[in-house]
Amino acid sequence: MCELFAMSSRLAATINFSLEEFARHGGMQGPHKDGWGIAFYEEYDALILRAPEPASESQLVKYIEKNSFHSNLVLSHIRKATHGEVCLKNTHPFSREIGGRLHVFAHNGEFPGVRSHPDYKLNIFRAIGSTDSEHAFCLLMDCLTDVWLNPTPPSLEQRLSILVTFTQRMEHLSPDVQANFLYSDGEYLFVHGHVRRQASDGMIRAPGLYTLCRSCHPNSNKRPSPITGLRMQTFKHDGNRQYAALAASVPLTDESWEPLLRGEIVVMQDGKIIKRVPPPSL
Repeated sequence: MCELFAMSSRLAATINFSLEEFARHGGMQGPHKDGWGIAFYEEYDALILRAPEPASESQLVKYIEKNSFHSNLVLSHIRKATHGEVCLKNTHPFSREIGGRLHVFAHNGEFPGVRSHPDYKLNIFRAIGSTDSEHAFCLLMDCLTDVWLNPTPPSLEQRLSILVTFTQRMEHLSPDVQANFLYSDGEYLFVHGHVRRQASDGMIRAPGLYTLCRSCHPNSNKRPSPITGLRMQTFKHDGNRQYAALAASVPLTDESWEPLLRGEIVVMQDGKIIKRVPPPSL
């Protein structure tokens, strides 16, 4: 299975990211060799680095580790290929522009048959690669086009309404759907939890994603637990408390990570969870 990680913070933070170390967390030794990618947002644009190669062999990973990239919104993905060949065009995260903003998407799981199903044909946006993940992202972008082409950006409620409809539609594609994903429009980070194969027993079930919220004062001697494969430091202080909201496929520390319910959506902004949308059945 692929691995997802995302961070939203109030203050921009520098991140030195050891993707290979991150991929090994939780006893998952060595399967994530089919590519990696990370997006660092700066306002409504993003620097995206990705490569269709093992993170341990990537010069780009070494470049990230040696340099201080800073952002208050980060999405990352480590790939274990299930659909599509190992190549750049099939490497997450994927991105498209609508309404003068870069929209970024990364997926963990499968959308079986989505590329050939007659009810899931693409319209304006087309996939460059051959993954079910990118096809699903293009479907989402097609759904969002109308509201983003208005003179003013859509409200959070409008965006969520479209996203909820999209996720429910994708979940009904097949009983074998695994639809954990991260999506951002540069303003909000949307996290959708579903099911994934669990390392403990090999069964496919929820949770597919976990979240964790942290806060600390710049003058405090207490520091949050280090995250496996991730060293995060505040880029600059303004004298106020720093907030960070994290999402990951598996808990990365011994803190109280909160599992998402199957079909649950959380919205993060400025280091906090500002909205929760429960599964339709709740």
